Amino acid sequence: MELIFYSRQGCHLCDEAKAQMEPLLREFGVALREVDVDTDPELAARYGQEVPVIFLDGRKVAKFRVDTREFRRLLEREQGRAPVG
Repeated sequence: MELIFYSRQGCHLCDEAKAQMEPLLREFGVALREVDVDTDPELAARYGQEVPVIFLDGRKVAKFRVDTREFRRLLEREQGRAPVG
């Protein structure tokens, strides 16, 4: 399972979303790959101020805010099994 978290430095919504996801990512053993959109002109143009954007296995699953209950369901569905722990 691959989770890509598009963000930027100084983004309070990014910090908030990351903090909400981290316990679930640990629970499900999913690594967070964080990409700063400002390091790539194409990404900066694509996402502008619309961060964070979260992709799970290539599919956009959230933008701006994370619904932790829905995020848990997505992780469970992607893993096809109950969480470890």
